Amino acid sequence: MAEPQILTLGIILMTASLVAIASRRLHVPYSVGLVLAGIVLALLPLRIDLPLSRDLIFSVFLPPLVFEAALQLGWQRFRRELPLTAVLAFAGVLVAGAFVAAGAHWALGWSWLGAGLFGVLIAATDPVSVIAAFREMRAEPRLALIVESESLLNDGAAAVGFAVLAGLAAGSTPGVGAIAGSLLLTVFGGIACGAVVACALLLVAGRTEDHLVEITLTTIAAYGSFMLAENLHMSGVLATLAAGLVVGNLGWRGAISEGGRGHVLSFWAYAAFLANSFVFILIGGHEASQPLAAIGGAALAAIGISLLGRAVAVYPLSLLFSRSELRISRDYQHVLFWGGLRGALALALALALPPEIPERQEIIAVAFAVVAFSIFAQGLTMPWLIRRLGLIHHTGPGGRSEL
Repeated sequence: MAEPQILTLGIILMTASLVAIASRRLHVPYSVGLVLAGIVLALLPLRIDLPLSRDLIFSVFLPPLVFEAALQLGWQRFRRELPLTAVLAFAGVLVAGAFVAAGAHWALGWSWLGAGLFGVLIAATDPVSVIAAFREMRAEPRLALIVESESLLNDGAAAVGFAVLAGLAAGSTPGVGAIAGSLLLTVFGGIACGAVVACALLLVAGRTEDHLVEITLTTIAAYGSFMLAENLHMSGVLATLAAGLVVGNLGWRGAISEGGRGHVLSFWAYAAFLANSFVFILIGGHEASQPLAAIGGAALAAIGISLLGRAVAVYPLSLLFSRSELRISRDYQHVLFWGGLRGALALALALALPPEIPERQEIIAVAFAVVAFSIFAQGLTMPWLIRRLGLIHHTGPGGRSEL
């Protein structure tokens, strides 16, 4: 049993390396190349035998991606944009989810419960897809910060909404107060878990200058905060985000040694590369096995509804900040709309749909179709859109910003 799994891992790693080389030379988004490679591998006799499950995505791949992204977020910049990104994340998921749910119910004939679950799982932009894409595009720093921060934050809202609706499917009937309490507990509890775990591990890290120990402690911070929060029914993504912010902003002030900082950053850059590679290749492999032709009309309708839902969330909510220092230009709003990529997060929630939902299999297939459109259509055109709008971040001599 071990030999086929080792061979599979070797094939994925070799494929990821070749795709990375080719995508940079062809100027194709790395995530798109990986999904295409996954589709090709799935059609070959050597099949990839790794299950794409919610547990695999959440417990293995998501923590390093979120933690590595948070390491790069400066607290001052993140805090300055937080009112904007929090509204886009939480209110945006609510607005987009409700719109998509109504559209799926009326256009596709799904039950309100099934349509609601689909609306929630497809409303949240995926940090896995978004972070990978915007890192490659070298978008303007503020634009990248807003998009990445929103994608990291809105997981909390989507997870709570999904849990509430899944509970309804199982027969529970929570009141408005219980739902609000669950939201607060999920969000602030997750943040507290991440901060506590990271601070405790930084105290230990301050007693050594061994970069291998420092890397190990940050690994515990990333996965430990995630698992603690998830086991307490809180947001693991927000816990890992908080842990990464603490390490990236407090850790460099002495707890992580000067010599160890470069090693820590390099390790997490590599961990994110591995996680991205596995996620997108596995998505491609599963896309190849989906009966998309059988649900062609439903898939096209769901894609259109999802795009409209994103537009309804982005443009009106952006108007709330039009007279403040946090206002965002119309060009930024266009990128936020079209850059609302879906990916592994949507698929993880779709695969976790309760069996009581009568449309479960159709929802999973349609979710894969929306993700495929997001990665190929939106992913391939995002670099063009950012260049067309003049939102590329240029640096002058010595790396100095020219913006």
